[in-house]
Amino acid sequence: MRSPYSYLADLITRHPKIIAALLVCILLISMYGMTKVSMQTGMDTYIDKDTQKGTLLKDYTNTFQSPLIMVIYETSNLLDPDTLKYIEFLQENVGRQQGIKNVFSVTDVIKIGNNGVLPGTAYEAEQALLRAAQSGLVDPDTIDKLTKSRMLTVGIAYEVEGLSDQAETDLLNNLQSLVAISDPPPGVSVTLSGDPAFNKEMGEDIGSETGILILAAMLLMTLAVGILFAHARYRLLPVGVVFCGLLTTFGTMGLAGISLSMIVMAAFPVLIGIGIDYAIQFHARLDDEARSNDTENAVRNTIERAGPSVLYAMIATSLGFIAMYITPIPMVRDFGLTCLIGVVACYTIALFSVPTFGMLVKYRAKPQNNQNFLNNVMARYDVALGRLALTIAKRPVIILLVLGMVAVVGLQLDAQVPVSTDEETFVPSDMPALINLKKVSRTIGSTDSLTVFVSGGDIYSSETMKWIDEFGASEVNRHDEILGVSSITTLIKTYNNGEIPQTTSQIKAVVDRIPESTSSSYINGNMRTVVQFSLADLSMEKSEALVDTVTKDLVWDYPPPGISASLTGSYDMFASLMDDIRNSKTQMTFMGLGLILVWLLFVYRRISAITPLIPIMMIVGWNGAIMFGIGIDYTPMTAVLGSMTIGVASEYTILIMERYMEERRAGKEKLDAIQTGVSKIGSAITVSGLTTVFGFSALTLSSFNILSNFGLVTVITVGFSLIGAIIVMPAVLSIMSGTEKKHLD
Repeated sequence: MRSPYSYLADLITRHPKIIAALLVCILLISMYGMTKVSMQTGMDTYIDKDTQKGTLLKDYTNTFQSPLIMVIYETSNLLDPDTLKYIEFLQENVGRQQGIKNVFSVTDVIKIGNNGVLPGTAYEAEQALLRAAQSGLVDPDTIDKLTKSRMLTVGIAYEVEGLSDQAETDLLNNLQSLVAISDPPPGVSVTLSGDPAFNKEMGEDIGSETGILILAAMLLMTLAVGILFAHARYRLLPVGVVFCGLLTTFGTMGLAGISLSMIVMAAFPVLIGIGIDYAIQFHARLDDEARSNDTENAVRNTIERAGPSVLYAMIATSLGFIAMYITPIPMVRDFGLTCLIGVVACYTIALFSVPTFGMLVKYRAKPQNNQNFLNNVMARYDVALGRLALTIAKRPVIILLVLGMVAVVGLQLDAQVPVSTDEETFVPSDMPALINLKKVSRTIGSTDSLTVFVSGGDIYSSETMKWIDEFGASEVNRHDEILGVSSITTLIKTYNNGEIPQTTSQIKAVVDRIPESTSSSYINGNMRTVVQFSLADLSMEKSEALVDTVTKDLVWDYPPPGISASLTGSYDMFASLMDDIRNSKTQMTFMGLGLILVWLLFVYRRISAITPLIPIMMIVGWNGAIMFGIGIDYTPMTAVLGSMTIGVASEYTILIMERYMEERRAGKEKLDAIQTGVSKIGSAITVSGLTTVFGFSALTLSSFNILSNFGLVTVITVGFSLIGAIIVMPAVLSIMSGTEKKHLD
């Protein structure tokens, strides 16, 4: 029975022009799809909205959370009358913007202490601040934060809850335009800050850097292919093939509605590195076949022999990316999905385009007597690889013991690698939005808050109000990290002489006296309210510990019957994300190994099919050792390293095993088959591995720490993958070969 690859060979050798025309049509459709690719940042990239925690966070965000847009005013004299008039003017205009529900600044405090008007002198403004503090209508700590620096203050604009990403972007653009035309007094400068402004700038910078990184990866890869693949005619053909594969991937993403995010962006240099492998494997096989066959037979042999083996490797790589789908982190799943689409696209484009190109140009290999210096070096390299493989195959046990021990130590060290989810450490330290955030923190303190979402029953009941008040106070007393608490009960006490009424009707009467713009931040209807804890500036480890402790406090100090209370908000989300990374990185690694094991047993139907997994397991251990050694944390991006390593390394190890089996079927004995197989495919794997390194190394050029660190560890991982294929595989094949002879006869 003929294989599908035999039929494909017939189609390409008989109708190469038609196949070429179809490829062009696919590329044109992909170019259209590229125009639909969008950028995504924010909470939706970190937490699945369909989970219980995600649903609660979405409910809280849409009901209560008002993202804060900070307006930073820098001046030589904060209380100068002209400066105060300008702040009031700008704040009023900000408050009129669609999407802003409330604004607050130092001028509001001064007006409280000056009968609702701004004073005419700096001295009068100073006295108004004192009267405002004594009135009890404004928290003295708030006044201190807004005025402790007489050269910098912050105005706060509260967004309407539940704004879409696009609506928030439009709002920020409008505010930036408003600031640009506001004509501040001499010596006064204004900057927008806060999480919305930070996310907007981060998204814009990521989008602009994507193109630069892809271009850098393509240039580095072109350089590598031009040097290392010089022995082949049309040596830059693989570059064109991987470019088309990348274009197809982008187009598919746009048509499928998959958005770019910080992690998804990194998939493209990764795909350049992986995709070049497929193009080089097909091109190298075509060049090899063309040395002893005419063009048609060379193309046919390339498709029928290289097609299945590269397919097996591609599927194994894909399974590593499929394993990422078990993680609860949406951006990691999108990374895996993008890589899956990309490797399939790159394989398919290479399978069709390289043979089609060969037919159209009547491909012939370069004459052996026209070899340049580099070609001679590569030929000697092939011989050296064969001899190395033979030496290793004769002494496999010592090699496996030494490298295996390193892997075991690495697995132990991997558990000690820290986990980080702090967005501020992901971005360049000189990014203006980050600098502005730090200005805000220095001025008004940490803006972090821990939220308890309370719902169910009748929130206005005296029992519920008493529990909210007592729980808030007890948490402040229990934990030094908690600086204060604000809730509907703290508002009620402010408006009711420091007491909470005894009956529901009295409580509602007090709440009715509170301005809705104030109370709506803490209570919604009769069934929802929140308790906000203001926090000190904590490390991620301390943040995670605090979230865990408060969660336990809620179990022991539970609310009245019919009322539920749970942590939510961005602070809880990032703390939980650390646990998700810690758990899912291990789960993804084991899932990837399991999927590839099942695939290999299905394809080869013998126990020796596990051979490619042995070097891969060692590489996973080596990765842990190198991450610990160079001090790189696990982040949402480096969390994919284990499963991605499995996908990348499996290609090299499977190709080595496939070529070894081919030599065995040709009648060679074990050691000869190992030596010949490694010598024939070793240089192609080395070239593709080094070009993969060049593709991945583009990520190290990123100004985003999360990307550059990921690029560094993936470059090292590819190097480990080459070691696993060229050094570990001969040793494993030597030991496992006794179980396979009957399958090869």
